[in-house]
Amino acid sequence: MMGIQGNIDLYFWIARGMGRRMGVNVTEAMHEGLLTQADFAQMINRCRCCTGAEGCLAYLSEHSEERGSAPDWCGNGTVLREIGAMV
Repeated sequence: MMGIQGNIDLYFWIARGMGRRMGVNVTEAMHEGLLTQADFAQMINRCRCCTGAEGCLAYLSEHSEERGSAPDWCGNGTVLREIGAMV
């Protein structure tokens, strides 16, 4: 059985969800050249290596439609804030 760290799809959705929470549409950011596919792959890997992923799932499930910020522990928070400031 695959543990939470092995489920790459989960981290794809966590990274996209955190972007959405912060007002960043990852797909649009890539189309606009604000984020490369390699950048997004690094974001997914940061999620995969993070010990707070289960906390992110809970964070994203609470008030999922609210725009807000990333949790303090989010390794992608800075990148998403920077992209959010450009759009």
